[in-house]
Amino acid sequence: MPAEEFVAGWISGALGLVLGHPLDTVKVRLQTQTTYRGIVDCMVKTYRHESLLGFFKGMSFPIASISVVNSVLFGVYSNALLALTATSHQERRAQPPSYTHVFIAGCTGGFLQAYCLAPFDLIKVRLQNQTEPREKPGSPPPRYRGPVHCAASILQAEGPQGLFRGAWALTLRDTPTLGIYFVTYEWLCRQLTPEGQNPSSGTVLVAGGSAGIISWVAATPLDVIKSRMQMAGLKQRAYGGLLDCIVSSARQEGLGVFFRGLTINSARAFPVNAITFLSYEYLLLSWG
Repeated sequence: MPAEEFVAGWISGALGLVLGHPLDTVKVRLQTQTTYRGIVDCMVKTYRHESLLGFFKGMSFPIASISVVNSVLFGVYSNALLALTATSHQERRAQPPSYTHVFIAGCTGGFLQAYCLAPFDLIKVRLQNQTEPREKPGSPPPRYRGPVHCAASILQAEGPQGLFRGAWALTLRDTPTLGIYFVTYEWLCRQLTPEGQNPSSGTVLVAGGSAGIISWVAATPLDVIKSRMQMAGLKQRAYGGLLDCIVSSARQEGLGVFFRGLTINSARAFPVNAITFLSYEYLLLSWG
């Protein structure tokens, strides 16, 4: 049933989010701030200054919202494949779709996910970049008191368009890379699974984790640009647009800036996407 794809996507997205959010916070800070010498330095400073809670800033909102967006990705992907191939999820192991169909369905899911994700991702990035310690006497209060206050503040200061800052970079990041994501997953599952059988749990973990790493390698340059544009509203509109952000970042920090966060993205991507796909496949199998 098509609705089951959306529910399975929501649950698997929530599990992946909880697992990966601390490293995602480190990644976002490395991409948007210049005060850290590397991954370990960022983690140490975050822990010393903000305690363990610093790694979970901005997570409560994504649990409710970005997990729903993940359900859009998996739901649209599966239903796009259904429209292209006329086969259900259970039938696709016996009648595997072409990689072209998988790529088109993945790109479609990525495009629609990016459209839904933009405001939620912006709020998450803004909250993750708050480095003030929580409830420390005498310390200045954080700019945002939570996700709702963050959204209201952005609307007041930047208007409705402020919630979609970085949306083009997000769309350009997610549309092709999620096509690559699903093609990689399908290819590895087929290579590691006897014909006509369902992939084992180990195969799903390896294929899902590997798909996550490969897609993030492709996505990281635009992920850096996306995060910088999302933070630009706090810096009096530092960039005139997507191209200006790319040129300014390259001029000031060199081409290496576009791969900032790649190591931690890859380290986070394997376990997060392995668990996401395992829970997704398990749920659909148990409901089927």
